[in-house]
Amino acid sequence: MSDPDRLAIVEPALLIRINQSYREGMSDVSLYDATRGIWRLGPRREAAEIALAIYGGIVVEVYEIQNWYPAGSTFYETRTFDDVSNRWEFVGRVAPATIRDKYVGKSVADRFKFGAVNPVLYVNVP
Repeated sequence: MSDPDRLAIVEPALLIRINQSYREGMSDVSLYDATRGIWRLGPRREAAEIALAIYGGIVVEVYEIQNWYPAGSTFYETRTFDDVSNRWEFVGRVAPATIRDKYVGKSVADRFKFGAVNPVLYVNVP
């Protein structure tokens, strides 16, 4: 039985909590850089089509994932990293309005168990 209050995510997605990187009023580029890398992920990442940037349990942006690369392979305009070993980053673009309108501003807080430390959650990804 489905929960009528739970946001229905239909696409294969990654929910990425960016609580430590997020700043109110941050630029679109900074938000993208904070969301796209660098993450410890397994091969399942390849099946994800979209990435939802989550701050405080709320979706703040949605990106279409175009490709995955070993962390440190692509250029970041607003971030630098010390240790990128065994991590991944994606390149993508802001999702079209038809997708963004379903998710941006909506809560996904119920999907993260209290005390969970992993910032990335797979949804509809086999």
